[in-house]
Amino acid sequence: MPDAAVLPTRHDEAWRYADMDAVARIGVSALSAWEEIDVADGEAFRRCLVIGSDAPELRRLRLNLGEGARAELFATNAGNDYTRLEIEVTLGKGAHFEFGGVTIGGGDAVREFVTTTIHAQPGATSNQTVRSVHWGTGTGNFLGEIKVARHAQKTDAAQDFKGLLLEAGAGANAVPQLEIFADDVKCAHGATVGQLDESARFYMAARGLSPEMAQRLLVQAFIGDAFVELDDESEHERLLDAALTALEGASL
Repeated sequence: MPDAAVLPTRHDEAWRYADMDAVARIGVSALSAWEEIDVADGEAFRRCLVIGSDAPELRRLRLNLGEGARAELFATNAGNDYTRLEIEVTLGKGAHFEFGGVTIGGGDAVREFVTTTIHAQPGATSNQTVRSVHWGTGTGNFLGEIKVARHAQKTDAAQDFKGLLLEAGAGANAVPQLEIFADDVKCAHGATVGQLDESARFYMAARGLSPEMAQRLLVQAFIGDAFVELDDESEHERLLDAALTALEGASL
């Protein structure tokens, strides 16, 4: 295939866990299809996304935040085929970037978020919260890179990833990367992967809840952290419902 030579490979860190066969099906032209978003000084931007279908999907967003600007992105990734949301953000002085995302599903699909957060000016803040719930042989990935320029003092950046595996064959991967050239900064990241709390499930069953309802409530509580900063009730419900609808299709 002529395009194969310029398609990424797993030697590229950002594509380390990707489904490369699906990337080839998407095609090389999609790799240059960035949506550019400029948020002016002091302005605010928000977008809520439900992504994923029965075909591979790649979405790429590039945001540039002016001084004191704020950008919020929230996403549910529930594709039945390879689905990737890639975000690149450059923050101006005192700007803030908020990201909350959920990958959820079964089958053998790979679902991933890939973020590059560039703290280019002093006093900017960023927070990223990702939750991953998978079963079958499905996989959820979060590759999050934070770059802090030499003069970007007073940067405060955080990433938090938690994975929940409902079956033994499922997987979750988190790759936090920090590139820091300033010395007066706060940069934190955390990643954990586990299973449902069996004692909580037993407690619910003892009080008459069906296994399906107990599982739904536990998963809902787990993924809720990703959307806690979203104060739009209708969008919050839409993203949460999309995730829980994917869960209803599981035969666990």
